[in-house]
Amino acid sequence: MSLARAIALLWVWGSLQAFEIVEKENIFRKTPCPAFLMFDNAAYLADMSFELPCHCKPEEVSAVVWYYQKHLGSSHTKVLTDFDGRVLTEAAHVRVGSDMLVRFSIRMFSLLVFRAQPEDSGLYFCGTRKGDYFYAYDVDIQSSEGTVATFKDEGQQPFADEYHGDVRVFTTFWEWTPCDRCGVRGEQWRIGLCYLQSPGLSPRYRKTLPNVVSCGSQAVPRKLRPMARDHTPELLVQSCLKSCQRKKTIQEGMLAIINYVAKVGNQPWVPEVPIQFHRQRLGHGLIISCPGARPEHAVAWDKDHQHMYRTQYLKGVNRSMRVFIDHGNHLHIRFAQLSDQGIYYCWRQGVKVAGFRLAVRSRGHDQVSLSDPETRSVLQLTLLGYLLITAVFVTLHLCRCCCYLFRSCPDFSP
Repeated sequence: MSLARAIALLWVWGSLQAFEIVEKENIFRKTPCPAFLMFDNAAYLADMSFELPCHCKPEEVSAVVWYYQKHLGSSHTKVLTDFDGRVLTEAAHVRVGSDMLVRFSIRMFSLLVFRAQPEDSGLYFCGTRKGDYFYAYDVDIQSSEGTVATFKDEGQQPFADEYHGDVRVFTTFWEWTPCDRCGVRGEQWRIGLCYLQSPGLSPRYRKTLPNVVSCGSQAVPRKLRPMARDHTPELLVQSCLKSCQRKKTIQEGMLAIINYVAKVGNQPWVPEVPIQFHRQRLGHGLIISCPGARPEHAVAWDKDHQHMYRTQYLKGVNRSMRVFIDHGNHLHIRFAQLSDQGIYYCWRQGVKVAGFRLAVRSRGHDQVSLSDPETRSVLQLTLLGYLLITAVFVTLHLCRCCCYLFRSCPDFSP
């Protein structure tokens, strides 16, 4: 009887999976492609990653090809695929400033662009290798340079809407991020991007609201673009308090006893988060990134037991800042000093995830060790230089001796 039940359960499970696959395949059958190609408007902040799904395609098409144009009708078109629709790129291997052809990936007919830059703004087409387009996007990547931070706790208010006749320029804010810390006072923020409302926009571009698109959209006529040029993105910050989730861990009293026993037994003490050690030379700059964090994530930094809040350390709060947090959640230390030594903890989405132990050393107190790769390289280059100079010196003297013997030697022949 148990065998019959198992067979029946397997049959039902297989039927459900087949039903799920059929439903996934029918998504494109239920979504007809528009007869006239339209562009969906989408806006993002620089250094963000985004996904553009191909919402429709003919059933006979098994792989899509993505194309990119800077402007509509441009003669220069980039092909963003391997013509099989299976290009895969890992976000962790993508560096800032890389070419767009290196920073994209195609998964399940969708185009993924990592760490987008303002020069990636333009038109993206989903189609076939023959050049037939099914779906298109109008993407606007707004620069994070000049982003204005507004601190709600200090009574500051976002930019007021700007009116130029029947044209309105305003800021549209995203949802609040989660609290960046737990158990202590934290911060949360929301990103605001520039948008424009005008009755004179191109009808080929789809809008979420009537006559509203992002300021860098291709739908905005050239004569209206100067009106939104000075309206930069905004960052609205406010305080928050969130309780930490209880984990199934050892009680604090028992943990203290275990740590004491470990220290007595000369066993290494295990920190609460992974800690990476780094040595930095005195007077040199350093940039620390939080593992797995993206610009849209809620990221916070602490130095030892000191909380580094954005109200004091956000880039642009003070022009003479030596230590600051940029809009991509990176911690910058300019001209490292001995007082910068310590452990810098990183919070991501309200959870402490990593630590960086920073040691600052001066040139006069560096201990030379043959185990140091830099020291070995210097010694190798020095010895190679001495050998080269010695070889040149010996060669020159041999040449002089040969010349002296052949030209000035006395003739001993009878």
